[in-house]
Amino acid sequence: MAPPRGLRQRPPLDSNRLEELALRYVARFATSRAKLRAYLSRKVRERGWSGPSEPDLDALAERICALGYVDDAAYALAKAQALAGRGYGKRRLNQKLQVDGIAEEDAAAALDHADAEAVESALRFARRRRLGPFGAASSDPRQREKAIAAMIRAGHPFGLARSIAALAPGAEIDVDALREQAPRNS
Repeated sequence: MAPPRGLRQRPPLDSNRLEELALRYVARFATSRAKLRAYLSRKVRERGWSGPSEPDLDALAERICALGYVDDAAYALAKAQALAGRGYGKRRLNQKLQVDGIAEEDAAAALDHADAEAVESALRFARRRRLGPFGAASSDPRQREKAIAAMIRAGHPFGLARSIAALAPGAEIDVDALREQAPRNS
């Protein structure tokens, strides 16, 4: 079947075109090694392959990393800073890094950052969602349970979420007391 008018058939990829695609992709997007490999695999599947042997996507991704265009540890730390800035917790960060294919050793600094920013991040989330000390006065226990559930889904530990949700609207926030209550390894 011929392609529809106006759409031309893209030629199958060879090693040079595949490398050009990889370089173009890492130039446009912050990415991890696993995401780069998945992108290249998808492109080969979509366009086909015309090389003499099957493409070695792992070797190409490794070469791009060796050139310094992809750094999984830096990517993980940037994700940690972005998610903490939006009010998400360590558990949410860990899930994101697993999805993005970041190895444990590359994720260590990012997880340490999430630990250090746990309370501030939880407070950012509470402020954004108007929970606890940033919300309206309510004596309904279901509202408090919903606030705790929202914070847990955002990746914050239960104890910290409960402490923040228990604060009365407009209450003085003792960050040091919240830090003592927040578990370090959750």
